[in-house]
Amino acid sequence: MTLARRTFLQLAAAAATPPVFPSPAKAQAYPSRPITIVVPYAPGGASDVVARAVAEPMRAVLGQPIVIENVTGAGGSIGVGRAARAAPDGYTLSLGQTGSHVMNGAVYALPYDLVSDFEPVGLIATDPMLIVAKSAMPGDDLNGLIAWLKANPDKANLGNAGVGSLSHIAGILFQKKSGTRLGSVPYRGAAPALQDLVAGQIDMLIADVTTSLAQVGARRVKAYAVTADARLSFAPDIPTVDEAGLPSFRISLWHGLWVPKRTPKIIIAKLNAALVEVLADPGLRARFADLGQEIFPRERQTPEALAALQKAEIEKWSPIIKAAIKIKVQ
Repeated sequence: MTLARRTFLQLAAAAATPPVFPSPAKAQAYPSRPITIVVPYAPGGASDVVARAVAEPMRAVLGQPIVIENVTGAGGSIGVGRAARAAPDGYTLSLGQTGSHVMNGAVYALPYDLVSDFEPVGLIATDPMLIVAKSAMPGDDLNGLIAWLKANPDKANLGNAGVGSLSHIAGILFQKKSGTRLGSVPYRGAAPALQDLVAGQIDMLIADVTTSLAQVGARRVKAYAVTADARLSFAPDIPTVDEAGLPSFRISLWHGLWVPKRTPKIIIAKLNAALVEVLADPGLRARFADLGQEIFPRERQTPEALAALQKAEIEKWSPIIKAAIKIKVQ
């Protein structure tokens, strides 16, 4: 047999070999080793905070260490891709949000499918965004800020958590709705963008409450409005976008957990049960409330509810994003 013939037969045999998935016995014994949660954004941002908040109590429930792996870049799509390629054995989870698991599909030519390449585990929490600016930014309120931006097109810049992130899309929609023009400065997450905002390196940012509220409270940045239909109970002096002069500019950042497709249902059920248990803990609920995070009701903490929300959000945001922007990402 020639070398070429032998190589062809070996490749053919490998291609014909079905993928190896966890056996029922292994699924029953799950978990038997550490679990990794891939967070597609930088440490310190909302996604990282949410992941670490649930990881420790889930470790206690599941009886195995849970490691947080921050895989940043391309608006979260690199980290999500890393999770999509993982073995479907329950040992690699994807913690994602509106930007990484909804909006990226309308911005990037992704090498994976946000829906069919994952199995939902459960919804965690949601929080609105804050329109914030550096302390020296002109305008005492949102109307004043918008008036200055209109009079000075392209003289201010707007940071974001990366191309395709929720803060990026929010910034583009803000400009369209307000009739303003700003430069765009992408980062590998909202936390590093906020650091530069505090330092005065960028002018504005639309960031989640979890990431930005502490700096607002310390008066290191100015908050103009919250993208919600009601004021925050823990920051009642910040007006809503409707009150501030930008009606219906409502955007929220929600988080959920996914696993790669073909992960056994029994493993998904164990992960969901652990998530539901920790989200019911009064201490965790109080911590999330302090962060500005609203935990989803018990009946919405299911894989089915996460799948339904993701589908509805993709249907809502994809046409809006494609109509608002034309981005080509190589």
